[in-house]
Amino acid sequence: MEARAEGVGGVRLAFRGALDAGAVARLWPEATRRARGAAPLTLDLGDVTALDTAGAVLLLRLEREAGGARWQGLPADGPSRAVLERTRRALDAPRAAGAAPDDLSWLGRLGRATVRRGGGILDQVAFLGEAVVAGAGAVRRPWRLRFGELMRHLDEAGLGAFGLVVLLGFLIGLILAFQSSVSLRRFGAEYYIPNLVGISLLRELGPLMAAVVLAGRTGSAFAAELGTMRVNEEVDALRIMGIDPIAWLVLPRVLAAILVMPVLALLMDLSGLLGMGVVMLTLGYVPAGIAGQLQSALRLWDLWGGLCKAAVFGLSIGLIGCRAGLNAGRGPRAVGDAATGAVVGGIVSIVVIDGAFAVLFYRLGW
Repeated sequence: MEARAEGVGGVRLAFRGALDAGAVARLWPEATRRARGAAPLTLDLGDVTALDTAGAVLLLRLEREAGGARWQGLPADGPSRAVLERTRRALDAPRAAGAAPDDLSWLGRLGRATVRRGGGILDQVAFLGEAVVAGAGAVRRPWRLRFGELMRHLDEAGLGAFGLVVLLGFLIGLILAFQSSVSLRRFGAEYYIPNLVGISLLRELGPLMAAVVLAGRTGSAFAAELGTMRVNEEVDALRIMGIDPIAWLVLPRVLAAILVMPVLALLMDLSGLLGMGVVMLTLGYVPAGIAGQLQSALRLWDLWGGLCKAAVFGLSIGLIGCRAGLNAGRGPRAVGDAATGAVVGGIVSIVVIDGAFAVLFYRLGW
């Protein structure tokens, strides 16, 4: 690019060679600086050998910065003129319906974010309502439920996670017992380690850690599978055929998550107690003493309360994973974003629900 003064306050910008994306990236700062406020501005394209849309955007931006421009060396019917006119029409085209301007004030941006967030909450409520209606329909007409699909998801979410849950529960019980023994040894109270570990596992850690495993394995799988179906337009095909995607795709997955979560929580509790028992045996305690401490410290409600929480965790994880998949975008990152959203949303939801259960149990004296 060659620039020189022309007349009073005028600037002449002459371009040579190919005005493509690489040249635009190199010329943009200097060219816009020289064109800003230059009146008149002359754009000489006589030595330009090639012009693409990036170069056309640069030229139109220079014309806008100067408030107008005189063109030289631009044939009336050449390819450069055609590219320039097509780019001008594209830039001057009206915005899509509902598109918000980019130059909003902070108050406008806040309002736009509030409206979007409110719309997202309404979508969540609508999805929950559709799932409730589909569940009620399955109760009235159980033969319409896809039991084969339900069994498949039970196998994937349940049997496929047994090994991981057993290993994780055993290690958690082992770690809790070891860490508790370090503190309780100072007071000669190592005998109460089964009380501490048993209550912690049955009430909180067992259902919570099992829910984290389900969210990481199954919630993300639900989102990825349904997201792929949405990207491939299979969900749209179901709607066109008059099949409700909620009843056909979501309901079997949610029911599988609800049914499998208490089993995983119970398995996590038992494996954790086994790990705690191994530590107690290494400390010199006999199995009968360990079992006696567990029987004196634990109540049946501790187990039932944890299993009830686990079922609610499964409901939340299933709904969030399925919704993330059905709301996936159309781009190449849609499935990955849906799986990530399902895991993050599932973990956040189980923590919030667990806090609500803790407050409820405390108020009820349980």
